[in-house]
Amino acid sequence: MKIWIDADACPRDVKDVVFKAAARRQVEAVMVANRPLATPKNRFVSSIVVSQGADVADDWIAERVAVEDLVITADVPLAARVVEKGATGLNPRGELYDEDNVRERLSVRDFMTELRDAGVVTGGPAPFGTKDKQRFANALDRELTRLLR
Repeated sequence: MKIWIDADACPRDVKDVVFKAAARRQVEAVMVANRPLATPKNRFVSSIVVSQGADVADDWIAERVAVEDLVITADVPLAARVVEKGATGLNPRGELYDEDNVRERLSVRDFMTELRDAGVVTGGPAPFGTKDKQRFANALDRELTRLLR
């Protein structure tokens, strides 16, 4: 089992929670990004630098993810690919992606993109806060407990 982190836009607090969980549970965590990232001194954490370009890190993760893996991403199209392969997706705010919700989230994402492109909606998600970090930590712990049985 591996934890894959779509690391380019992942909040630092989320990465820190994953790093601690990886060490505690002795599970490999791999950050994938299109630029070098600081990696803690933790034998369970590594990073992969992929080439620049839209969705290159997403493609890299999607090609390698296995059923027993967990992918941390806010990218809904990547989450849909992960769920389609039978793996587990979790966003940085602690929301689990599954077969029941990922298609709906993809539709909402596409709809919101259309609205933004038309100039109807501006802005994005609320800033990442302490409650989000706690929700993520709790969800990560639940999923690791389930996946490592």
